[in-house]
Amino acid sequence: MLLDPDDCYNAWRSRDARFDGRIFVGVRSTGVYCRPVCPSRLPRREQCTFYPSAAAAEVAGYRPCLRCRPELAPGESAVDAPTRLARTAAALIEDGSGEPVPVAALADRLAVSARHLSRVFRDAFGVTPVQYAHTHRLLLAKRLLTETTLPVTDIAFTAGFGSLRRFQAVFTERYGLAPSALRRSVAAAPAETLTFRLGFRPPLAWEPLLAFLSGRTIEGVEHVGEQAYARTVRIEREGIDCTGWIRVSLVADRHCLDVTLSASLAPVVPAVLQRVRRLFDLAADPAAIAARLDALAAPAPGLRLPGAFDGFEMAVRAILGQQITVKAARTLAGRFAAALGTRVETPFRSLVTRFPSSREVATRSVDDIARLGIVGARARAILALAEAHARGDITLEPTADVEAQLARLRALPGIGDWTAQYLAMRALGWPDAFPHTDYGVRKALGTTADREVLARAEAWRPWRAYAVMHLWQSIGGNAK
Repeated sequence: MLLDPDDCYNAWRSRDARFDGRIFVGVRSTGVYCRPVCPSRLPRREQCTFYPSAAAAEVAGYRPCLRCRPELAPGESAVDAPTRLARTAAALIEDGSGEPVPVAALADRLAVSARHLSRVFRDAFGVTPVQYAHTHRLLLAKRLLTETTLPVTDIAFTAGFGSLRRFQAVFTERYGLAPSALRRSVAAAPAETLTFRLGFRPPLAWEPLLAFLSGRTIEGVEHVGEQAYARTVRIEREGIDCTGWIRVSLVADRHCLDVTLSASLAPVVPAVLQRVRRLFDLAADPAAIAARLDALAAPAPGLRLPGAFDGFEMAVRAILGQQITVKAARTLAGRFAAALGTRVETPFRSLVTRFPSSREVATRSVDDIARLGIVGARARAILALAEAHARGDITLEPTADVEAQLARLRALPGIGDWTAQYLAMRALGWPDAFPHTDYGVRKALGTTADREVLARAEAWRPWRAYAVMHLWQSIGGNAK
């Protein structure tokens, strides 16, 4: 990755948030590396070296700044194939709850050679996947030390270190500070909960984003209120279900979200935070999207493409929403969760149910689903989806191959192009997905002709999914 030093220095001098997460600055006089939004005193240009990732700065011998905290920098989305491959691999590393992922295993999962993956990854991040994973584990441990009261031993294993001794040695060697010393230097959160901050590039249209999610919440599973989103959570790790809850809110006057989660989710913190990033589309580049969408994006700057916290849950919700109103789909989804999910205890009266997994739904019959008031064709579609997902034939997350998953989705009964494209938008996180047959899209464009709808959308590539959000927003957010 080529970085022009003068441009990078000017970005830091102006504290330009557009470059946050894209460049990291190593300062030779202090031995630390910073984000370009760091409020510390600006060093001289000749003292600075610029890197495309935190891992590249650490491999060069720099330690993270304790003031701007590089681990809080927002991520990036990508649409071109090489960069998307590299960022998909990075997402798999970050989503692994600290577990080391061999390069060969990553390459097999992404259907490329290990040599090609390593080359593309180094081009994007300036380091190998192994070096990236090592830095990720250290920065995760630093976050847990800084922001929680988890025991240091638990932090070591959550971050993917095989032993406490190994963790202490590596952390001290890399950062010049023992884990216990860092913990003493900061205030910790209450033990009953864990709270983290996730950064984003401004602007962020928070109220429209919450309004979109609010209209589609699943009763008992999700809730939007008091300018925050909350939900129950179940994530499997090593065959064990980690169950709990999260609450997400916007931090006033800061380009970040507060994510509070129950302490029961401590073993899967990386996976939880990664899912929150996807749900709120924190890797989006509003400037690049607005430049392509032009006047269409002007009324709602920073409008995001809401992702899916749970891909299977989103897919069931999409099938239930076929050819009915948003309100009716919400009612059916709540009924589905209450009947087939599991009761959980949370501090919130509105959060009482864990949405069923695909394995749980796959054990049911069509009649079990249909008796909830769901028409037979959709009941069969949900069951077929659950069986395919439980077998691993369908992957409903942004790390999947989009075209392959779309083909597999369309092969299932009851899943047509609209449902497949909607899932590409939200579950697969594909920024160029475009459900051209959608009623709201056609209404906003003032035409029902397929050819005309598709022709007009060509100008919005590769951000057509964001165009859909703006089109829905223009008619009052009317979408499934």
